Amino acid sequence: MVTVPTWKKKEVERLTNLLEVSPVVAVVDIENIPSLQMQQMRARLRGTVNLIVSRNTLIERALDNVSSKRDGMEELKEYLSGQTALVTTDLNPFKLFKRMESTKTSAPARGGDIAPNNIKVEKGDTPFKPGPIVGDLQKAGIPASIQSGKVKINKTKVVAKEGEPISDDLAKMLTRLEIHPITVGLDLRIVYEEGNLFEKETLDIDPQSYFEDIKKASQSAFNLSVNAAYPTSMTIESMIMKAHRDAFSLAFNTDIMVDETVKLKLSQAHRDMLSLAAKLDPDVLGSELIKKLGLDEDK
Repeated sequence: MVTVPTWKKKEVERLTNLLEVSPVVAVVDIENIPSLQMQQMRARLRGTVNLIVSRNTLIERALDNVSSKRDGMEELKEYLSGQTALVTTDLNPFKLFKRMESTKTSAPARGGDIAPNNIKVEKGDTPFKPGPIVGDLQKAGIPASIQSGKVKINKTKVVAKEGEPISDDLAKMLTRLEIHPITVGLDLRIVYEEGNLFEKETLDIDPQSYFEDIKKASQSAFNLSVNAAYPTSMTIESMIMKAHRDAFSLAFNTDIMVDETVKLKLSQAHRDMLSLAAKLDPDVLGSELIKKLGLDEDK
């Protein structure tokens, strides 16, 4: 019979208790994060996010323990591979994603690291003095030479393509050129909230763009409601105003005399009369009309 160490039992119990009460639980990737930076991240997150580093096997046991109480949480086990940690928090998944992204910083490359994207070295001067450095740059695949007493990079070049390993020589030269292509930080894999799982691609949204989409959708729905004569608490006032304008326009254009149109119809008739009178011979007009038209009666 295999005896389970006491410390493992206590760790599983601790994890189980946290998973039972935390509104939001996430799995994050902590691969290649130096211990010093991990401590700094913990300090920045303290108070809003609880970061728990433990063995994946123990986390799996804790997830099994809570699976009967929290539907869907056992699916987090699929994301436990490599160096991972648990996150528990009261933040909603979108805010949590932003907090995790805020932990990421640029770091120098090390030999064997995989290029996260195309790494480019720009053409131009370098801070180096002429010497063996030129050969070191060339060995790393960086086109360099001495021009006018300065070490220069002759042309812009992609020295490592996305997905390719970075050689030791190139990593050293990138660091000396102060090019830090590696991103280090807590990489969110999956978030659990109330039985729902959110992958980081779902949570990675532009708040301003999302807000504009909501405004556009709201305006479109409002217009549809008004134009389809479907009254709601938000559209009824505009619909009544539109109906009033339409009724007024119909009455005015079809010469229906009501309180709202009679003054405008008389005003229009008066303008039409003056326009017609202005085209007639002043001799046939009365003095009052001539005065209104601004004509000189003596002429």
